[in-house]
Amino acid sequence: MLCALTAVAALLPTGGSAQAAAPSLAFGACPDSVPRPPAPDRVECGRLTVPLDWKHPSGPRLEIAVSRVPASGSPAERRGVLLVNPGGPGGSGLPYAVTKRAKLPASVRRSYDVIGFDPRGVGRSAPVDCGAMGGLFDSPGTDPVPVGPRAERSYLGSLRHLADDCAAGAGTRVLPYLSTEQTAYDMDAIRAALGEPRTSFLGVSYGSYLGAAYAARFPHRVGRMVLDSVVGPWDWYHFDVLQSRAMLRARDTFFAWAGAHAERFGLGGDAAAVRRSYLRVRQGLAARPVHGFGPAEFDRAVYRALGRTERWAGLADGLGAYLAGGSPDALRPASAFDSPESRNYEAANRIVKCADGPGPTPRQIVADIRRIRRLDPQPVLTGLEASACAYWHHRPVRRTPLGSPDAPPVLLVASAHDPVTPIEGARRLRQVLPGSRLVTLDDDYSHGVFASRGNACVDGAVAAYLVDGTVPAADVRCSGPGLPVTAAAAPSR
Repeated sequence: MLCALTAVAALLPTGGSAQAAAPSLAFGACPDSVPRPPAPDRVECGRLTVPLDWKHPSGPRLEIAVSRVPASGSPAERRGVLLVNPGGPGGSGLPYAVTKRAKLPASVRRSYDVIGFDPRGVGRSAPVDCGAMGGLFDSPGTDPVPVGPRAERSYLGSLRHLADDCAAGAGTRVLPYLSTEQTAYDMDAIRAALGEPRTSFLGVSYGSYLGAAYAARFPHRVGRMVLDSVVGPWDWYHFDVLQSRAMLRARDTFFAWAGAHAERFGLGGDAAAVRRSYLRVRQGLAARPVHGFGPAEFDRAVYRALGRTERWAGLADGLGAYLAGGSPDALRPASAFDSPESRNYEAANRIVKCADGPGPTPRQIVADIRRIRRLDPQPVLTGLEASACAYWHHRPVRRTPLGSPDAPPVLLVASAHDPVTPIEGARRLRQVLPGSRLVTLDDDYSHGVFASRGNACVDGAVAAYLVDGTVPAADVRCSGPGLPVTAAAAPSR
């Protein structure tokens, strides 16, 4: 059931943002889940009541949890508010105001109140629960790569069960309104409640999609907008398929890298040998899962590791440890996949994606999996989250609008070889954001760039834009770090 729905609160204007009638946001203490910044900085939290459906503001309502870390500079330095979103869909933004702000350049911290918020359906903003999600949280899970007609039918059946579980858990009347477009209206309500004329925004990964949706609905309310690790203007299912192909490219790069460091990892002396070692691990776990760790859990671990090159050594060490002793413990994530936070994330992820536009057909899903398997018989399909939309209990007739020619210039940031949000997304999104510029980190293979990769070129260009409004005259190319440098050879096994 959707939590925190209420019929109380002042009505907000129909079809747009809250203006003079918007309730103010009263800030106070934050929940324990929000980290405290070092003194003298402080974080404060509040709640804002918004309509479930912005087209019918007199109907049911929900509460949005908001956090704020005030700007540390003088009043003359202040540039307004910088809303931030960590991605997903399903990522909690309430603590992100603290954790991301700590990594921002000092000039940005001095200039902006950093505002975090849990999007509707997430965290402390009416969190959704999809229950068992068609067996997604089973341990060990079913092999997520179906081979043959029988396995394909079973795969589609699990997607149908997932959709049924979300309809039962969240409620069919709520599902259409946990969309990116509705969240964009929530963002503008936060702006209005804070008394700000413009919204500056930093969105990472899914946050780039959310920012583009805000620009589509409120182009004249956009201040300075940075969209990092950009999701392109495709439907979610199309994006997921593109990502699965990018994951294959990243994994091939990982194989070659690990082979070039054979003395360190012992997985083989070239990409082909490392691939064989990788397949032995996966096949072994598929034949005999260890303490609930099977092929589904393995693929999730690989998916997570491929997204950041600093995790590659851990993945290679984990493969070696399994081959040496049969234990997958080094591959296990630190946090439990079936924790309440993870369950909420996975539920919100599917619900938002399926509310944002039409889903695929079952026939299309099977055809695409077969195409991917022709590229590589053992792909990583963990990111095919929008496949469940084939059986969703409501069918959006249009995609979420993204971008606007009336928005001011936006700064897009991308890693040249990001496997999670391939750079093609940034190139495509800029076409619906005229005047935007693209900052590319070349020779980089990770997800998340600004105030994340420690690159002075990227961080300097983005800080100049946010603080001074400096839009680069042309696209910016920054030199990246290349592939990871490994430590000394591991102890002999």
